[in-house]
Amino acid sequence: MKKNLLIVLLMAGLGLSGCATMAPDYIRTEAPVPKDWPEGEAYQAGIDHKADESLADLPWRSFFTDADLRTLIERALENNRDLRVAALNIERARAQYRIQRADLFPFVDAGGGYSRQRDPDILNGMARTWEQYDVNLGVSAWEVDFFGRVRSLKDQALEAYLATEEARRAAQVSLVSEVARSYLTLAADHELLALAKETLQSHRSTYDLTRRRFEAGVASELEVQQARTTVEAARVQIARYTSMVAEGENALRLLIGASLSPELLPGELGESVDARMVSAGVPSQVLLSRPDILAAEHRLKAANANIGAARASFFPRISLTATAGLASAELSDLFDSDSRTWVFSPGVTLPIFNAGSLRARLETSKVDREMMLARYEGAIQTAFREVSDTLAQRGTIDEQIDAQRALVEATAASYELSEARFSKGIDSFLNVLDSQRSLFSAQQNLISARLARETNLVTLYRVLGGGAY
Repeated sequence: MKKNLLIVLLMAGLGLSGCATMAPDYIRTEAPVPKDWPEGEAYQAGIDHKADESLADLPWRSFFTDADLRTLIERALENNRDLRVAALNIERARAQYRIQRADLFPFVDAGGGYSRQRDPDILNGMARTWEQYDVNLGVSAWEVDFFGRVRSLKDQALEAYLATEEARRAAQVSLVSEVARSYLTLAADHELLALAKETLQSHRSTYDLTRRRFEAGVASELEVQQARTTVEAARVQIARYTSMVAEGENALRLLIGASLSPELLPGELGESVDARMVSAGVPSQVLLSRPDILAAEHRLKAANANIGAARASFFPRISLTATAGLASAELSDLFDSDSRTWVFSPGVTLPIFNAGSLRARLETSKVDREMMLARYEGAIQTAFREVSDTLAQRGTIDEQIDAQRALVEATAASYELSEARFSKGIDSFLNVLDSQRSLFSAQQNLISARLARETNLVTLYRVLGGGAY
């Protein structure tokens, strides 16, 4: 009868521990951003807002069209140490959640022992020796979660685990975009290095021509030195871009976390991403699906659950300790029916005076929730600005490239004319020098604009949430 009563009490405790918590009901706040992306002159081109497919839903393997770049991204996802740490953080958060969840259930322990004790008999002058053998099975100080304190802590651990999972997704999105950005930057540096080498050859030809004209008495020594400055300036640019190419390879190698095969390195800047017209999606849907914003929301839910735990601390804590087993003075009699023992010891702890610490903890939990709410809303607003800025650049970058390409053509024509006039003795070398510098600068800016166009697409892919995997 006693044993049955113990089982009933334990089952009742388990049932009551599954009751609702005292945490406030979580209601997702309305996104503190406009319902539509900005509109205006800067946003007129580049994105089709009526397209059926959202860029946020496009898998990265479909978005990145360069086969070598896809290979590098796959290797980075396998070997990058920062991403590995993010994955290990998930394992740790999952284990913490399991630990907290286990507190909802009683811990049952089995034990056995032997004791030998000698008691002096002061009155009769004779000592007595006692022996006892025992085995038992019991529950020690299990808290029956009547008011949802343990369950709230379990919910908090769960939300922390889910936030860590979203943080890993955010790290993965950032890694993919960073590998792509480094790959494109390295390709642009290769083009800039090739341009500097071509410019050096052109300037050397001009320098040789000027020197021959000087030896013939047609050009001045000043013009020779001016031509030499362009040669030395081109050599400086070659050294600079050579260093930048090496640094770019090192950065890409670090991101990949493994050796970098030469055949995977980009030779020149091409179209490595899918530039088709796609929709940016609806802000309230796209932004709330970003992994960093989902992580912030899980942290907000965790803070909300902490309020439930803090509220439950004001109420009594009921704990159960129960054991059942066998005890005997003789080992041979240990398993006899008369050797059975049991102990049932419920306990109640009621907070009466704690100098206001419980109320302070409750206020702290409420402030923490407000802080998490502010960070969550701030993350949404920051994401909205990131997408808006990227859309603004996307809407104007093609026009910028067209204008820059036209500028290169105009400066190239100007350089040819000034060089022809100088070779015929019609004009001074200053015009040639100015045209050379303008052409080189315009060619550099064109490469930079093309790089900006490619990296803009990568940035847009990242700020919209990274797409599916």
